[in-house]
Amino acid sequence: MSAPSIDPTIGDVVHAAAGSGPLLQRDYVATLESGPCSPEDLARLVRERFVEFGPRETAAFERPGGGEGPLQVGDEMAIRIGGLMPCRVRVAQADDLCLTLRTMCGHPEAGRISFKAGRDDEGRLTFHIRSRARSGGLLHYLGFLVLGRTMQARCWIRFLGRLAEACGGGLAGPVRVATTRVELSPDDCQGPDRSTFEGGD
Repeated sequence: MSAPSIDPTIGDVVHAAAGSGPLLQRDYVATLESGPCSPEDLARLVRERFVEFGPRETAAFERPGGGEGPLQVGDEMAIRIGGLMPCRVRVAQADDLCLTLRTMCGHPEAGRISFKAGRDDEGRLTFHIRSRARSGGLLHYLGFLVLGRTMQARCWIRFLGRLAEACGGGLAGPVRVATTRVELSPDDCQGPDRSTFEGGD
């Protein structure tokens, strides 16, 4: 499967450079118990069943128009955050191991988030979520400081747990969570749509 990309100048996509507050790189890393899945199988599950893995109480994902089949570049998903805030994301990059979403106008954040399957140095199956984003505006930044950090971590930890179960196993220990303040890179401004695992800060 190739790794196509969309035109980064599309107006309704919001890059991190347009946000407010610091640019934060947030990492959620899970090691999965032995099961029948390969990294490619795991990534395929995410592309095919993404909406099932998001906990609806924190981030309810939907594919407008009842879209079916694996997510592809250019596809959009609607999100209702905390049951109240409607927003959207668009698939910006997809390949056999990785999927990347960009935020669109109205999202409380501005930036990218990538979902990547792989193996660690011991050959164990892993899944890594990495976002690089700023708040979409000052009020969103204040909301993130008060409640957003906890809600976001809960969302992706539960996402990873559900993904592990769908793969026929479970999590081999707690999800590792880290937040780092980083500098803007060209990919955080404009340029080719790449995953958050490429380029760096």
